[in-house]
Amino acid sequence: MISIGPFFGYALPYPGDRELVPRGSAGSARLHGYVYDGGGNGVEDALLEIRQADAAGVVPAVPGSRRRDAFTGWGRAATDATGHYWFSTVEPGPAGLGGAPFFAVAVFARGLLNRLFTRIYLPADVAVPAADPLLATLDARERRALVATREADGALRFDVHLQGPRETPFLIFPGH
Repeated sequence: MISIGPFFGYALPYPGDRELVPRGSAGSARLHGYVYDGGGNGVEDALLEIRQADAAGVVPAVPGSRRRDAFTGWGRAATDATGHYWFSTVEPGPAGLGGAPFFAVAVFARGLLNRLFTRIYLPADVAVPAADPLLATLDARERRALVATREADGALRFDVHLQGPRETPFLIFPGH
């Protein structure tokens, strides 16, 4: 059987793409998880992009997202053979009044005609997510599905489910 595309793993990754800050540096955080298809299998050829504020809640406006000599707030990670991805970054601060800190995420994967958008919120006081303008519009299950889990080592884990009963809530933006 011949398979054609997607070519994310060949054309888009670049050295340091998933390291918004150096691993293990002061203030660095590990964000990781798995991308699963509707059958619960890891998607080995998915690609995730994140955009985020810095720890003070400022969304960087620096040229050259691929730069790694300054925090750009943007990164890209391909999944491995098990569907696992990871980023070395900082935990974002709230970027707006009343908003909860989050990572904006774009997911590219086989079978998708266009990318999917979602958010990853930090685990926080339960009052914060309820006050966030987007989270306030979602039901309790959808809110919980958008919040990362803090692991014993401090890492943030967030699994993306493309379909099925645990499907990640995805966002729709006009024109995409």
